[in-house]
Amino acid sequence: MTMSVAAKHAQGKECKDKIFGASSACQAATAKYGKENVTNATIGAILDENENLVCLPTVEKVFRSLETRELIAYAPISGLPEYLEAVLTAAFGASRPEGYLAAVATAGGTGAIHHAIWNYQNEGDTVLCSDWYWGAYKLLCTDMKRNFTTYKMLDENNKFNLPALKEKVQEILAHQDNLLYILNTPAHNPTGYSLTEEDMEGVLSILKEAAVPGKNVIFLLDIAYIDYAGDKEEVRKLFKKLSGLPANILCLIAYSMSKGFTMYGQRTGALIGLSSSKEVIDEFAEINKVTSRATWSNINRPAMRTLETIYNDPQLLAAVCKERDDYYQMIKARADLFTKEAAECGLPMLPYVAGFFLSIPTEHSDAICEKLHEDNIFAVPLAAGVRIAVCAVPLKKIKGMAAKVLAAMQAVEK
Repeated sequence: MTMSVAAKHAQGKECKDKIFGASSACQAATAKYGKENVTNATIGAILDENENLVCLPTVEKVFRSLETRELIAYAPISGLPEYLEAVLTAAFGASRPEGYLAAVATAGGTGAIHHAIWNYQNEGDTVLCSDWYWGAYKLLCTDMKRNFTTYKMLDENNKFNLPALKEKVQEILAHQDNLLYILNTPAHNPTGYSLTEEDMEGVLSILKEAAVPGKNVIFLLDIAYIDYAGDKEEVRKLFKKLSGLPANILCLIAYSMSKGFTMYGQRTGALIGLSSSKEVIDEFAEINKVTSRATWSNINRPAMRTLETIYNDPQLLAAVCKERDDYYQMIKARADLFTKEAAECGLPMLPYVAGFFLSIPTEHSDAICEKLHEDNIFAVPLAAGVRIAVCAVPLKKIKGMAAKVLAAMQAVEK
């Protein structure tokens, strides 16, 4: 028997992250065969057409121009007040919903999700998500002794599956008083799917019907990819639909600077709370502040100051928006080519709208990804299929890729 000195709840824990595992295999192949001969479709970060990691030039300029005291000083536990106000504008744009609002700075979008799970679900409760999901959701739940379950995200016509969601919501609330529902939109990771305004209306209708007296619904929107989801104001219109919900429906928004500001390693984000009840939002601000103090104390001051500086300077903001749009168009061109060639060769894929990733449905994702290694193509195997990171693959390597994925699929599934 293996010796352990860990606490009982920690014994046996290990992290075999398939994303980082695929990335490691890709790095080994790159060292052996050269970058020009390897396709890295694993990384969830923007690489330019020369496969260099992208940093928005204006973001870099502002970040590097900060005074030393801004780079090294502590920040308040809840975050810089100017940041907390600016992050509401960054998240909502011109579609700020009506209601009581508050924000708490977090260690990236992951930190926001952590706080939502910890503070709004009891030990043993079940968190709900779609069957296509970012793997860290489940890991966060299991590490905090919360259960994790899914519903089928798309129906047979590849439309958002409202009946499946409704069934799961009712099932969970029959056994617990608080439901945390995580929805990643727009530009969903890992599929690139985005809910329509009608889809969102359907979701909210289901949640309102389920939020009977004595039952609470916490609706967590993960908007990590919103700045690469299309027209910045158009994709934010969904937030207006969150206005005027019953007091026992709390809306949470997980905001991240990782993608929109290309500041992945600075680990800066926010958890935003929206409610028709002032008491609920006052509670939100206090309990999440305490959890921050008990988890990381405070977060990255210079990154917060960077966002605040940009959003309070129209010229800087316009420059950042232009730079983001250029990279959005670059990623879109890659996804458009892959989608076109997938249709031409008959490769099945989930409907892609926008974002860093697209996905191929299959029950044999591990074997297909292994087979693709023979072509020096590296993608991420997920429970429901294969994830392709079009954010990282230059257009010249996208060309012909769909046919190679189909060949690998046919070889494995024959």
